[in-house]
Amino acid sequence: MRLVSYRATIESAACLGALVDDLVIDMGRLGEKAGEPLPATMLDFIDAGPVAIDVAAALLAKRDWPLGGALPVSNVRLLAPIPRPRKNIFGIGLNYLDHVAESAEALDTSPDLPKQPVIFSKPPTTVIGPGQPIPHDAAITRQLDWEVELGVVLGVTARRVSRADALRHVFGYTVLIDISARDCRRAGQWIYSKGQDGYAPMGPCIVTKDEIPDPQLLDIWLNVNGVEKQRSNTSHMLFKVDELIADISQGITLEPGDIIASGTPAGVGAGLDPQEWLWPGDVIDCGVESIGTLRHNVVAA
Repeated sequence: MRLVSYRATIESAACLGALVDDLVIDMGRLGEKAGEPLPATMLDFIDAGPVAIDVAAALLAKRDWPLGGALPVSNVRLLAPIPRPRKNIFGIGLNYLDHVAESAEALDTSPDLPKQPVIFSKPPTTVIGPGQPIPHDAAITRQLDWEVELGVVLGVTARRVSRADALRHVFGYTVLIDISARDCRRAGQWIYSKGQDGYAPMGPCIVTKDEIPDPQLLDIWLNVNGVEKQRSNTSHMLFKVDELIADISQGITLEPGDIIASGTPAGVGAGLDPQEWLWPGDVIDCGVESIGTLRHNVVAA
């Protein structure tokens, strides 16, 4: 399933939908029509577990849409799949070999490969949905940078899980951009650099894990103003998705709805020669294979 959060009108509340062809199917209405109640929001749906997924998949397969509950995707406003995460996003730094090398040269990080995942966090207020503007505050940063990433959404509580068991705890996958103000690092700490409002565009959907049996076989790319900056494959991660879940869960309980931004490949602005930064008027478009694409304008804040 390809699940979205959306608003049918400006005034309406966020709803849970499923993308079927070019339609957004209201999952709450679909469940009501069939007498099989379904949660109305993404987090509630994730919390409901495998039973809700099975019921939703069966109802969607019938293609018997509720009256007024199947709208063209062009007529709705897509939100971030999880518009307000319950906790900070778990960010992973230096998780592609080529990005380790460019960061060592441009950002004074160690040239040695990390022996353990490098973990930081992005607050819930960083999250914005598809098409929302990325803010550029020139009073705070003049080195705004881009990083496209595979986002991993947890579906089952993970505490001290093994690598072999880790993917069982995944709900699905999304696209995420880790926006970074490179000149806002403080004494080696990254949260102010990466945690400012609007610095985590996310979407356009969550694809449930049954449709992506191996998250390490996905092409990933990003363009700025139509020029390709990043292109790689998730097979090149140093620490694979199952390793990240197993590692974090040894000391931090991962809960349903938690999000891991799994790292970015080479091609960030800081790593180019000469370096390039985002400015108002620039446009980012990016994507991850089998999930979808994001497109965002950078605007003065």
